[in-house]
Amino acid sequence: MPQVFEALMIIFFGFSWPAALYKSYKTKTTRGTSLLFLVGILTGYVFGIISKLMSGAITYVFVFYCINTVMVAADILLYIRNKKGNTA
Repeated sequence: MPQVFEALMIIFFGFSWPAALYKSYKTKTTRGTSLLFLVGILTGYVFGIISKLMSGAITYVFVFYCINTVMVAADILLYIRNKKGNTA
């Protein structure tokens, strides 16, 4: 049962990333986005993945950690792209 709640937590956190990615991609601005926040979230997901790997607790929840990590990393890349575009 704890894995179900952990999965729900990760899934609900993950709901916001597609919208954030879309906004970052379309607006081409960094307004309203914090690189420090994104890096903090990415670091948290990486630690979650490391925890799962070290404990051997590789379940379906692991997949959601990976998906969210990829989405946050993509948002960081869009932030960098948008920041470069705004300074040119």
